Amino acid sequence: MRLGKFDHIGWAVFLLAFICYCGLARADVKQTTTNPFEKINALGDQCFCKLNGEVDDCQCKIEYIDKFNNYRIQPFISNLMQKDYFRFVKVNLKKICQFWPDDARCSLRDCHVKSCEEEELPEKFRKYFLQEELNEKPPADCEQSNPLGQVNDTLSEENLKAFEEWNKHDAAQQDSFCEPDDEALTKADYYDLVKNPERFTGYKDAHAHKIWGAIYKENCFLNTGQPKSPYGPEPEEKCLEKRIFYRLVSGLHTSINVHLCAIYLHKGILGGPDFWGPNVEEFKRRFDPATTWNQGPQWLKNLYFTYLVELRAIAKAAPYLEKELFYAGISQRDDEETKGAVLTLLNAASDFKHHFDETILFRGDPLEAKKLKEEFQLKFRNITKIMDCVGCDKCRLWGKVQTKALGTALKILFSGDSIVEAAAKNNFYLSRSEIVSLFNGFARLSKSISEIENFRDLITKEQTNGSGSKNGEL
Repeated sequence: MRLGKFDHIGWAVFLLAFICYCGLARADVKQTTTNPFEKINALGDQCFCKLNGEVDDCQCKIEYIDKFNNYRIQPFISNLMQKDYFRFVKVNLKKICQFWPDDARCSLRDCHVKSCEEEELPEKFRKYFLQEELNEKPPADCEQSNPLGQVNDTLSEENLKAFEEWNKHDAAQQDSFCEPDDEALTKADYYDLVKNPERFTGYKDAHAHKIWGAIYKENCFLNTGQPKSPYGPEPEEKCLEKRIFYRLVSGLHTSINVHLCAIYLHKGILGGPDFWGPNVEEFKRRFDPATTWNQGPQWLKNLYFTYLVELRAIAKAAPYLEKELFYAGISQRDDEETKGAVLTLLNAASDFKHHFDETILFRGDPLEAKKLKEEFQLKFRNITKIMDCVGCDKCRLWGKVQTKALGTALKILFSGDSIVEAAAKNNFYLSRSEIVSLFNGFARLSKSISEIENFRDLITKEQTNGSGSKNGEL
């Protein structure tokens, strides 16, 4: 069959159009696959710290928590913790470890409190804090201590006078999930949490593993699983309460590890000064599935669970906390600003749509539930005692604050339906120390969640560039 002139022209036009179409299609594909923004998104979705889905034993999605925390809570609560009421806490760092000989004290140069020479101490420090034990012979390597890691004990005279007034606003503490308040102990001292931020001190390996090993193996409920894990074996418990106990501890452990990775002490470059900053490689080592028996993402997920528990406690206690004066006594204007900021935070916590439901716990047979609750309480109280075995004073300080925060949250959640009515009958009370610890502990969890997003961005950029610094330095 022969084609006419028109047929030849028609086929030519058709072929030309087809070639143009295929060329445009290939161009579209090429443009799509090389779009840098889409490449970053794809890599970000592949990052092990890109978490999604619902938090275990809760009905709240991680994506929702990220948005709520990073944009509504974190920037706000960070500023609130700078206020006088929240920055000072009274802690006894001299308690004796009840579980084993205290063989790790001052074993690290960047952790200890004691100064080497009395004349090197600031005058106000000598006046208010110098104790007889400072006359003991200092460690041999004390003069080499790095000031970036030491606990800062110095408090202004104005602050010290205000502490005397605070006592008028506190009363005796009820039994709780924690050891009795350090404020009732004569050997306790006030510490400024702003001057002593939680960050990497070098306290790790055998001493740190011994602490967490005692928490998971000796004080948690029996479970089976991978014994090599620093987080203890993942529970295979059908009992909801026992699973939740593990997740609370695991979430707290994760939060502390994230802080250490986010504020890591890097050695100075080319002889320059040491500096603090995020360490991507350390974050990977602690949470990447390849180095954690595939458990790292679950540990990160447990952080969100602990966050939800403390957020729920703050929301439940909101009617009680609204009546607090948040009195620091240093500045009336500061006190008023603090109270207003607290009310804003309480409103945000109360507005959260997917709170943890504590009523699902300790149900069933009343006698069995009561027994389980008492065991739950006793085991957590033992964890607060283990904090006295931490060899690094700065780690001990923040360990006490954060375990007390979680213990206070549990006290609130299991104090009945109406805290206000219980308080009116003198059946419920929160000391200033408990309130300060609760808010600072929650602020730490909030910061950890925001830092996970930061590490996600750093890892994504590292993958995009195909390289990264060995220590994750910025």
